[in-house]
Amino acid sequence: MGALTIVMAGGSGFLGTHLRTELEQRGHQVTALVRRPTQQPDESPWDPYSDQVDRELVAAADVVINLAGSPTLGNPHSKKWSQSLHDSRVRTTAVLAEAIAAAPQPPLFLAGNAIAWYGDHGATTLTEDADTRGHSLMTNVCRDWQAAARPAVDAGARVAYLRTTPVMDKSSAPLQQLRLLFKAGLGGKLGNGRQYMPMISLRDWVGAVAYLAEHPTADGPVNLCCVETPTNAEFTRALADALHRPAFAAVPGPFIKAAAGRVSTELLGSLNTRPQALLDLGYQFADPDVAAVLASGLA
Repeated sequence: MGALTIVMAGGSGFLGTHLRTELEQRGHQVTALVRRPTQQPDESPWDPYSDQVDRELVAAADVVINLAGSPTLGNPHSKKWSQSLHDSRVRTTAVLAEAIAAAPQPPLFLAGNAIAWYGDHGATTLTEDADTRGHSLMTNVCRDWQAAARPAVDAGARVAYLRTTPVMDKSSAPLQQLRLLFKAGLGGKLGNGRQYMPMISLRDWVGAVAYLAEHPTADGPVNLCCVETPTNAEFTRALADALHRPAFAAVPGPFIKAAAGRVSTELLGSLNTRPQALLDLGYQFADPDVAAVLASGLA
């Protein structure tokens, strides 16, 4: 694998910063799309809300990665927050997809997305060919987010949808907050705890996305999750054990529904996901189960 030319949106966020470092350490050239005056030669200005992006830069790339989007943490009762959550993802994806479609040789598009695309499936194992269900806020966002990449698909580009699960690392949400809660002895399961709770370690998320960027056949939806998805009760026990704290508390389902509003389904819904596409491509997971994910995330 020779050095790749990569264009990345959302490169200044938590995941983007770590991914860019990994890609550059592998010898690839990364140009960041930024929504401000450029200060470095490895930056390019863009404004997705006015369809402004350097199309020649995109056309010359081997890979385009979109991780852009407003924060997922916010007031679940705010229409402004939920609209920004939607528009920031759909608009950036659409602008990049259209630029890719216009390229003489369309680059690979690693299009950000989230595991909420599936919706609540109970205990059913979800590989990438499972359907999408329900109408929770994030599930609807994910559908529109994926559909926005359609111009690139229609133009013949390889498009891999990064169906990302919560990335467990003590320096970022949600593990940052959960660690403090559990250390204070206030940890516990959500609802009955039987819902499956997908997740991935930071090093596997970064490693898997870099692997996709370098893989000659990466295409279609990709579940970015650990191999064995725990239930919420199993996660609660594992985190309590890792922190040597009890976890007797439990947050009743009705309280979660009232407090979390339109995003309560994301907390109480069950997604027993499996990263079949990555396994089929030959990716080797460093942290395949909840104990390993937490050990890595808390290290």
